[in-house]
Amino acid sequence: MASLVVVMVLLGAFIGHHQATEAARAFFVFGDSLVDNGNNNYLATTARADAPPYGVDYPTHRPTGRFSNGFNIPDFISLKIGSEPTLPYLSPELTGEKLLVGANFASAGIGVLNDTGVQFINIIRMYRQFQYFQQYQQRVAALIGEDQAKQLVNQALVLITVGGNDFVNNYYLVPFSARSRQYALPDYVTYVISEYRKLLLQLYDLGARRVLVTGTGPLGCVPAELALRSSNGQCSAELQRAAGLFNPQLIEMIKGLNSELGADIFIAVNTQQTHYNFITNPQAFGFVTSKVACCGQGPYNGLGLCTAASNLCPNRDIYAFWDAFHPSERANKMIVDQIHTGSTEYMYPMNLSTIMALDSRV
Repeated sequence: MASLVVVMVLLGAFIGHHQATEAARAFFVFGDSLVDNGNNNYLATTARADAPPYGVDYPTHRPTGRFSNGFNIPDFISLKIGSEPTLPYLSPELTGEKLLVGANFASAGIGVLNDTGVQFINIIRMYRQFQYFQQYQQRVAALIGEDQAKQLVNQALVLITVGGNDFVNNYYLVPFSARSRQYALPDYVTYVISEYRKLLLQLYDLGARRVLVTGTGPLGCVPAELALRSSNGQCSAELQRAAGLFNPQLIEMIKGLNSELGADIFIAVNTQQTHYNFITNPQAFGFVTSKVACCGQGPYNGLGLCTAASNLCPNRDIYAFWDAFHPSERANKMIVDQIHTGSTEYMYPMNLSTIMALDSRV
């Protein structure tokens, strides 16, 4: 009996240590408004979500800077890896021990290209997000030492979500945009992918070793594009063509990079397919509509920003889209469930649960 007690105590200690180890895994987020946890709150920009009804379903029921009625994709990933949500890098609260959780560097409006989102003026473009990441590493090294800081970054999970704005807020922002005059669409896609590849290599050089790389959603089907380009509720064929060219090339580029680096560093997340499932058959996922945004105005609630003056649906859970561009909290959760356990159709070469199982053995 005594030996059984000892075994139980040891087992409890092992499980406790394992959970602590799991929870200690840092998480870093780079990208645009789909993953911004509030960095833009600290910037003089119009690309902000710091006023009601944003955050109406967040635990505090107040806006946080997330472009969501509640949690966004990084929040649900943090839950899956047993961690608390990452703070925005610009938050004054991100100090001391909180740095060890990781950080969110994302900024609404940005793209792969530096000229994407120029209309938003003051946003954190990708090169600047990476500069902040270097600065972050220096701060952590001062806290726990250089070797430990390097290990924390190497063992971290990283999410990068960027690319959609290069089409919506650049190539197709206005008719005959500078980029659309410069490039035919297939050539533009090739150019954006080549620039994205450089970003991923920079992340690798900065120490990232497990990186979830999301593609774009079905760009032509978001309420904003339906409002602007659709007369019958059909997705915009031109924007769908862009997503259809971009996402397969992104996966091929990731395969090539992993082969070059000799390890599965980058994991392709097929968000286009996940989103498209909601859009083609919303009822199967418990949504009443995937065309009309919960919050907004105009056709499909797809025009302008979500504000206190907007139409607001009473039940956010039955809408696939929260505002003109961004999924609802419930849709975000379903996207992350696919990231966690999805087949290779959604996650290539492996899903998050496999990553966690593999990395816990190291």
